Amino acid sequence: MFTLAQIKEKHSKVKSGADFPAYIHDIKKLGVTSYETFVTDGHTDYHGSKDYTIATVSKPERLSIAEVSNAEQFKADLKAHQQGKTDYATFCQDCAKSGIEKWIVSMDNMTCAYYDRAGNEVLVEQIPQ
Repeated sequence: MFTLAQIKEKHSKVKSGADFPAYIHDIKKLGVTSYETFVTDGHTDYHGSKDYTIATVSKPERLSIAEVSNAEQFKADLKAHQQGKTDYATFCQDCAKSGIEKWIVSMDNMTCAYYDRAGNEVLVEQIPQ
């Protein structure tokens, strides 16, 4: 099974959202089947086969998630991030301001789904192959 060190090594190559598809392909090769990232504390739960799960450590600084989501602002911020205009920390701050609580990446479907505080799906994107 994969380790946090292996995932961290792959993630170290990500400088912006433009690097995201390559990162997904890299961790899929490690055996990651899905993962869930929580904007509030920055921790991620990585899942593999046979109920294997490992989690990153939560960050001490917490982001406050807006109570009401703003899908249009989030889409604009996501587009900027995907174009390499923002770094990961800025993207997480933008998510919080737009009411995005978490995202879930599915390797089987090659999708990334973003959710608000109420658990509503705000956006689902196909990850480029």
